[in-house]
Amino acid sequence: MNLKNKVLKEGDKAPAFSAKDQNGKTVSLADFAGKNLILYFYPKDDTPGCTAEACDFRDNYQSLAQQGYQVIGVSTDDEKSHKKFESKHNLPFPLIADTDKSIVESYGVWVEKNMYGKLYMGTARTTFLIDRNGVIQKIIEKVDTKNSSKQVLDLLA
Repeated sequence: MNLKNKVLKEGDKAPAFSAKDQNGKTVSLADFAGKNLILYFYPKDDTPGCTAEACDFRDNYQSLAQQGYQVIGVSTDDEKSHKKFESKHNLPFPLIADTDKSIVESYGVWVEKNMYGKLYMGTARTTFLIDRNGVIQKIIEKVDTKNSSKQVLDLLA
């Protein structure tokens, strides 16, 4: 049973959000008006897949910036966890602490998951490419954690 409360699709307006990043600074979708944005959702700071994904975005950050894209990571971890993750891996982009799950829910990525037969709610690893007008251009649901930025760059080519 999938509990996605809202299914976003390409061409939809990206849901507005506002939350604190790893430095306690409020980050909103509105801050990126007029800019292209890579908004990626990941399950947990400092786990193998999430670390590979974040470091891949870090390692290719300049290429993405040259294509006119900003990067934001979102998980339900708190600011303190995000700060440790950012510092440990020298991440050059904001990590939003969605502790009340309002952003993951509005983007439809807070879903029922199954691990070893145990059902639980968690974040579906998903990347949204949002254009300068706040419209979702692409949604990547099958994220390759070690090549997440290549997936994005391939879509932009």
